[in-house]
Amino acid sequence: MNEASPEPARPEGPLRRALLALTCAAAAAVPALRPVRAAAGPATGLDDPAKKEIAMRLVSSAENSSLDWRAQYGYIEDIGDGRGYTAGIIGFCSGTGDMLALVELYTGRRPGNALAHRLPALRAVNGSDSHEGLDPGFPEDWRQAARDAEFRRAQDDERDRVYFGPAVERGRADGTGTLGQFIYYDAMVMHGEGGPAGFRSIRERALAVARPPVRGGDETAWLHAFLDARVWAMRQEEAHGDTSRVDTAQRVFLRQGNLDLDPPLEWRVYGDAYLID
Repeated sequence: MNEASPEPARPEGPLRRALLALTCAAAAAVPALRPVRAAAGPATGLDDPAKKEIAMRLVSSAENSSLDWRAQYGYIEDIGDGRGYTAGIIGFCSGTGDMLALVELYTGRRPGNALAHRLPALRAVNGSDSHEGLDPGFPEDWRQAARDAEFRRAQDDERDRVYFGPAVERGRADGTGTLGQFIYYDAMVMHGEGGPAGFRSIRERALAVARPPVRGGDETAWLHAFLDARVWAMRQEEAHGDTSRVDTAQRVFLRQGNLDLDPPLEWRVYGDAYLID
């Protein structure tokens, strides 16, 4: 894979806050352009290192307006979505518990790190958008920690444990290939697994109108149904109202029949164009 043309600048201010909201949480049955996969599932998927790298870059294009996902370990800001601080490679949030779990993991591996003294405050603000006990200085502490390879490894591990691993496992169980597993992963990143608009609810909504390949359904029709349900879930939150990460990214690959997510890949998110060749 080669890097695309120069990275577009990140949107700033209110536009950036509107576009970068993260998790921290009738089918469009287009005829399949490739054969439906066997119920046993694909031989390869997102756990292939090259495909996983593609997935990380695709998510980063939506979350950080950049294909360079490794540059995001030190990213942190409050984007005004009610989840407190959003930070790191997958948008760990101070208000949703995943940031707390990350800092606990890091502190277990590196006692006395730059964030360890923030644990009482992170426990206190969990479930809210409060900065109490975190300000002043929390963003600076986060960026300092991000210079530590152990913290970067902890971010990778928590991403895989909470989002990536479950998405790949569920995709394989449903009989989807690489693209389907990525579609699941991106949904888990933004919506989380539970809740009224979480991954499980999205999947249940799709099941009302289509069958996954493991149940004898057409893979393309199933993934369109899932994306229809995903768009519905996104529109439940004002901050997720722009659905281009589905409409002009994931659906593009699906309509092309690129179920293996093979380069070259061209897509647009929030009006910005990207290429992996």
